Amino acid sequence: MSRTITIDHVTRIEGHAKIEIHLNDQGKVASTQFHVTQFRGFEKFVEGRPYYEMPAITARICGICPVSHLLASVKACDAIMAVTIPEAGRLLRELLHCAQFVQSHALSFFHLSAPDLLLGFDSDPKLRNVVGLIEKHPEAARDGIALRKFGQQAIERLAGERIHPSWTVPGGVNKPLSAENRDFILSGLPLARSIIRRTLKTFKAMLDGFPAESESFGNMPTMHAGLTDFDNRLQIYDGIVRFRDAEGQSVATIARPVEYSRYIGEASMPDSYLKAPYFKPLGYPDGAYRVGPLARLNVAETCGTPEADLELIEYRQRLGRMVHSSFFYHYARLIEALYASERMEDLLHMPELLDTHVRAEASVNAREGVGIVEAPRGVLIHHYKVDDRGAMQWANLIVATGHHNLAMNRSIQQVAERFVDGNALKEGAVNRVSAVVRAYDPCLSCSTHAFGRVPMQLRLLSPEGRLLQEVTAG
Repeated sequence: MSRTITIDHVTRIEGHAKIEIHLNDQGKVASTQFHVTQFRGFEKFVEGRPYYEMPAITARICGICPVSHLLASVKACDAIMAVTIPEAGRLLRELLHCAQFVQSHALSFFHLSAPDLLLGFDSDPKLRNVVGLIEKHPEAARDGIALRKFGQQAIERLAGERIHPSWTVPGGVNKPLSAENRDFILSGLPLARSIIRRTLKTFKAMLDGFPAESESFGNMPTMHAGLTDFDNRLQIYDGIVRFRDAEGQSVATIARPVEYSRYIGEASMPDSYLKAPYFKPLGYPDGAYRVGPLARLNVAETCGTPEADLELIEYRQRLGRMVHSSFFYHYARLIEALYASERMEDLLHMPELLDTHVRAEASVNAREGVGIVEAPRGVLIHHYKVDDRGAMQWANLIVATGHHNLAMNRSIQQVAERFVDGNALKEGAVNRVSAVVRAYDPCLSCSTHAFGRVPMQLRLLSPEGRLLQEVTAG
């Protein structure tokens, strides 16, 4: 008879989710479902608040990537004020974001995914965690701690606090950078870069040991989206959103943030609080696309920094121009960490970075504003509408993990079909189903917000688990 395997808690991710794997009478995978079970209504409870409070409020969405929400939010507020921020303010924002990328990518690779990669997907689950990593690979554990520490200390030196800083404000930043803090951040870069180089070398040496995972972890042709400049160089703070198809052809660009809704639609899914964005010209669900490190390297022609570009050349020699296996998010993440460290050095040596004019001030000059940045996990969009007094009337947040909803569901199905056998079930097979989710590095607390009305579902099941009746309200 048919059975269901339930992974009640997908571990080593930010947030809460479960996976259901439905087996047919022969014990083979028939279908899978990825349920995001938490709900956070930021888009509703900000209504009525002054627009200038939005950065501080929305930064509280996440403790891992608050900087990304701050930057998307202040860019939306800049648009409402209709101001051009001072150059020093713009550069300082980008520097802060680069530090955020370093610390976030370090967390994802070393703390969340390295237990699988270094200890093995089939290793003892009691040891397949950070504690086991410290025991078996203490040098890698130390590197992960040191690299994340560098990124967080850089954020603290820039913004005054490591988490939820109030330094980034509409119109720029609220305090210039001192020469002392600039030099402190510069002094930490050599160690950070040496850790990234060493980790890249280790990871590349391991690649041949994961043939099945490389082939089956979300290895599918989809579109990809990410920020670039007009010369097709990788960007994380500012730029145009570029879409490429599975063959690498550029199919659309979003040059003006307010035009994003011409290309990105949002669908609600009955079994998840996570919205499902899609590429509008292809419709739902055919318009699935991916964002984040893998997509950004697919979309951009170059990174724009010397060492990262050399790594990108090797990456493409190994894997091809368009990389479709989500297993290689890990590889792309390390290249981006290298890029962010190089870009930090470039920014820190710019003399205008220490300029004391870092903020433009204005009141409401437009009733609508959209801010777009690259969060470590992918394209992040904040869209606000205000009244003449600047009170929030409406907000919509499209978070990186949301962009991945369709792709993650397809990836889970692919991994389950490849590894799960209900007649000879192995823990390592079930772990791989969770691991493909970890490859995307989802931030589920960031991504579960209101879109329309949240449906309530009542399900009546028989003692054998058979669905007898279902009622949906809302």
